[in-house]
Amino acid sequence: MKIRHAETVDAVVAGFTGTARHPKALVVRLPDGQAVLSQRLTAALASRIGPHLVPQSGPASTTSGDSYIPVDGDVVVEVVVGTTRSGVVAVLRLR
Repeated sequence: MKIRHAETVDAVVAGFTGTARHPKALVVRLPDGQAVLSQRLTAALASRIGPHLVPQSGPASTTSGDSYIPVDGDVVVEVVVGTTRSGVVAVLRLR
């Protein structure tokens, strides 16, 4: 039997990929300070989060090299952080 471990935490949105109106994925800053790219957002979640994103000028990149558009403000989302080898981060909801 396989048991996958995951932790639910609140994370601040540092940026996004795609457009502000229809973000594809979010870059979130985890409690340990690491900026990571989330899995692709569902259409419903993207439409809820998109209006809260205020893009800054200039691109940025995560610690793993993924480029994104940084945002202003304190948008907080609830994410599930997998503790498996790949370290998957999935956005659950807007806080």
